[in-house]
Amino acid sequence: MANLYTIENLLVGKHYSSRSVEGEILHAEKDTRAVWYGSDTESYLVEIRPTNSYKRVWRTLAVKVGE
Repeated sequence: MANLYTIENLLVGKHYSSRSVEGEILHAEKDTRAVWYGSDTESYLVEIRPTNSYKRVWRTLAVKVGE
């Protein structure tokens, strides 16, 4: 039987980097509030543990799901 992964599972533990924060993704969930350009993306709300801080932050990111 093949392993089944969700986008949320694949995001957790990954490195996140933007202009304002860099760190590890601790939690991810699909975000229906955000709108992205293009029909081949989905929005995800992620909790990040910054590299240089103890305060966790939340960010929204887009994930390409189509070709």
